Amino acid sequence: MKQIITHLTHYRYTAPVTYSIQTLRLTPRDDEHQRVLRWHIEAPGALEKQVDAYGNITHTLTLNHPHTDIELRVSGQVVVAPLERGLLGGEDSRLPVHAYCVQTPLTQADDTVMAFVRETLPGGLNTPDDILALATAISDRVAYEPGTTDVTTAAAQVLAMGHGVCQDHAHLFLAGVRGLGVPARYVSGYLYTTAEHAASHAWADVWLAGVGWTSVDITNRQFASDCHCRLAVARDYDSASPVRGVRSGGGKESMEVSVQVQTSVQQ
Repeated sequence: MKQIITHLTHYRYTAPVTYSIQTLRLTPRDDEHQRVLRWHIEAPGALEKQVDAYGNITHTLTLNHPHTDIELRVSGQVVVAPLERGLLGGEDSRLPVHAYCVQTPLTQADDTVMAFVRETLPGGLNTPDDILALATAISDRVAYEPGTTDVTTAAAQVLAMGHGVCQDHAHLFLAGVRGLGVPARYVSGYLYTTAEHAASHAWADVWLAGVGWTSVDITNRQFASDCHCRLAVARDYDSASPVRGVRSGGGKESMEVSVQVQTSVQQ
């Protein structure tokens, strides 16, 4: 599938910012099943390109002059091939898989989370079907409801509240899988769909011995495939978010995001 993507992020500040630095994870990964045809990031300053420890393409934007807004415009085309039951092929893998067993503050599994996981998977997580079963159970338990959580909401809170968005589904899923001792990682990217949960999206990969990385969309209860364009992988949202930064000054911040994902027939 050829995905045509446009992504606008606009930050506004109530007072001048004297200095800001942002890390942008806004370029699709160069994985075996997806290929970038063209991609452009328009920013109010020079961008320094790097590849981070997770194999993600990143750009650093530094502004050391007064400014009251930052606008980032991204556009491009990516060809994404179908995945057989979410199975990923080769990729730029810079960390050992067991680095993804490490819990983070956002993915910490408490007793309640693990009781839920073991009730869903009494035999543990061993197969792609187990992955899908846990994803389905989480989506059933945690209703999709925007505006009820934020980027600081941790997995145990998500389960207790019973509602959240795709990143909350992913964090709860990661907490449970890692709590079973299985490597798993957060994925940020774009989703082409005509359903409700569209555009910017988050899902997860699970490492199964003898199988490899298997990608699953928890929110939509399905394996990831050619509707999913991968931007970044990491341990959680904090290290895979599309934009992350710090600033001096600026007062209060507001942010507007607009994402559109279209598709065309691949020639």
